[in-house]
Amino acid sequence: MNFLMKLCLFVCGAFLAGIIFSGCGSTQEPIFTDNPSAPAMTSAPTNDLASTTDAGAARFSSGETVTVSSTTGSDADPGPIASPGQPFLIADDGTITLPLVGQIRAAGKTPGELQDEIQKLYVPQYYIRLTITVTAQSRVYYVGGEVNHPGPEVYIGQTTVTTAIQAAGDFTQFASHKVWLTHADGTRVKVNVDKALKDSTQDPAIFPGDKIHVERRIF
Repeated sequence: MNFLMKLCLFVCGAFLAGIIFSGCGSTQEPIFTDNPSAPAMTSAPTNDLASTTDAGAARFSSGETVTVSSTTGSDADPGPIASPGQPFLIADDGTITLPLVGQIRAAGKTPGELQDEIQKLYVPQYYIRLTITVTAQSRVYYVGGEVNHPGPEVYIGQTTVTTAIQAAGDFTQFASHKVWLTHADGTRVKVNVDKALKDSTQDPAIFPGDKIHVERRIF
């Protein structure tokens, strides 16, 4: 097979990958696939249980947006061709809907876990050479009230109330050491920071979208 023919095949593959990841939630079966024996479109299982790997990494939750991008080809061929990343909103049931494979559970998974699962659904069923990459938008939590640097903080995994307050510049001189933690689902927890510093079991973990409010002391 000459170079021009190879190049033509990989351009077609890249075009198809772009079609697959264009339009959130599209489930139309393409006219062509990289794998001539590709099955018809199916609905993938939602996988209720998330993998336990990457325990320290941030995990997705409903309402967040994940970006899925793909690369066709390999370095040994005319060259890998990347398609633009396509955003997918995680629905209330914790799933995203991908072309060809249907629904897949995203909530509760790390970017690496979700990336590996999507890769297995597309290769080799639909593509012989396709690399999937999953990324997340900036994920933040919020610290407000009597801290020196109130506002959003980037979530980098394994964060607790005390470490979040320290990241926000620690307490002001007027701060009460009893603070409120409000999770993204609306659940509120009162935390005694003095106890949390002595006993890690009293120091709740926080996640993207959570809010910490440090009250002003009365006296």
